[in-house]
Amino acid sequence: MGRSSVRGEVPAVEDTMSLTPRGKDGRGGGAEPPQVPGGDRGRRRRRVLRWSAIVLAVVILGTAGAGYLYYQHLNANIKKDHLNIGDAKDRAAESKANAAGQTPLNILLIGSDARDSEENQKLGGAKDTFNTAPRADVQMLLHLSADRSNMSVVSMPRDTLVDIPKCTDPDTGKVYGALTSTITNDSLGRGGPGCTVATWEKLTDIHIDHFMMIDFAGVVSMADAIGGVPVCVDANIYSKSSDGHGSGLKLKKGTTSVKGVQALQWLRTRYGFEDNTDIARAKAQHQYMNAMVRQLRENATLGNPNALRKLAETATSALTVDDGLGSVAKLYDLSKELKKVPTKRITMTTMPWQYSSSSSGRVVPKPGDAEQLFRLVREDIALDGKDKKKPATPASTDPPAADDHIAVQVQNGTASNTRAAQTGRAHAIAQLLTGKGFTEAVADSSAISGVDRTVIRYPSADLEGDAQRVAEALGVPLSSVKKSTDVSGVTLVVGADWRSGTKYTAPAEDDKTPSSAQVINGSDKKQCMHVNPNYTW
Repeated sequence: MGRSSVRGEVPAVEDTMSLTPRGKDGRGGGAEPPQVPGGDRGRRRRRVLRWSAIVLAVVILGTAGAGYLYYQHLNANIKKDHLNIGDAKDRAAESKANAAGQTPLNILLIGSDARDSEENQKLGGAKDTFNTAPRADVQMLLHLSADRSNMSVVSMPRDTLVDIPKCTDPDTGKVYGALTSTITNDSLGRGGPGCTVATWEKLTDIHIDHFMMIDFAGVVSMADAIGGVPVCVDANIYSKSSDGHGSGLKLKKGTTSVKGVQALQWLRTRYGFEDNTDIARAKAQHQYMNAMVRQLRENATLGNPNALRKLAETATSALTVDDGLGSVAKLYDLSKELKKVPTKRITMTTMPWQYSSSSSGRVVPKPGDAEQLFRLVREDIALDGKDKKKPATPASTDPPAADDHIAVQVQNGTASNTRAAQTGRAHAIAQLLTGKGFTEAVADSSAISGVDRTVIRYPSADLEGDAQRVAEALGVPLSSVKKSTDVSGVTLVVGADWRSGTKYTAPAEDDKTPSSAQVINGSDKKQCMHVNPNYTW
């Protein structure tokens, strides 16, 4: 019974039989009732009703108090950590609101392999790693569109080599220096989840609003609280090799509802799915997440108060979040936003990748395709291709300065994973700008990372008009003019799409999700993992 309905019932009792005695002098608010046969029984009945109302009021207040205490208990369950512990200057620009003033949400989901408790040690194995730095073995970026019409999830293989930025642990003051070409799951052990968030922002230039992290024990307890998650394999599987590799997952062919330890084994299985790679593991994780979302939406037993209480207790105890999600109320508000998305508009993907040429067994973001996927997320474009055509980038309301007063720094970003930088491009394009009247254009000879597409960056709103004017003069589309805290003034980065010539031809605008992202739709109930023939029984 809700509090609003209770409030409606208590006055009804009081209106029928006032709690205030009424006397002959009228101070009680009414005349003395007439004497009628059976009057004693009537008075006894009225006294019973009065006491019932009092008891009911006490029960209501007691329940409210208990509810408040339980709410505080759930809040205390939630563990919190810092959102981003990289340098402020390295943060990606905040997501822009759409025409209706709505803003997308980006949430990094992290699965920790921490062996920091007896339960986590038992579940994770590897006794020699007890209480060592945790690793972010599962990393998924959840993007909720501004209009809440769709949701995209991008997984990064744990074996991906990335540049990890400098991170500072605010609690201890310890500084972790920047690293290059380092496996991404090492980021978690460098001050906590805030360093993993900083690593994602550096790689993708996507602003991350929140993170949610769960460990081995949390996965087990959540799977139990939900009542099991249905998963499918196309053959009997036993993830165990003669030399000890494998998660121990043992399932029969077909669909099985996995709970507890078995759910954790599913999420950790690498040996036994497809080609025994981390890519196949990510695919299995997507199948599990899709099924879990459907289970939560369809499972009628969650209307049971005891089931809901168990789920609330489990979820709050299992999670570590940033301060922005650090209460039951905030998590509930987030759940309402996520629930607005139809299951058929949830898209699961894996970051496009290729094997590293310098480190055996490791992968790197696939040139072109990975940046394309990140751009779609940055620009809030649905990965299922069902968005309406987006409007053209509007011209700045800030008028530009005169061409000869616009300072432009030109950088050579023509390098790629397969080709060295084309020498002299920064100087050539700086001369081109000078010839067009931009007399303050200069070439920057310092080495920078290559970019697939030519881009013009500016640091603040007062320079947006200047940056767009440079784009107009060169024939660069306004969609390639980006705000960035990485630059101190208008900066033109000549990309791999402009390695020669003085006329820029913009690539055709393509908002399709690359096929290498391995798209899976959230409503697809036919997903079934292929079992490696060497791991059947």
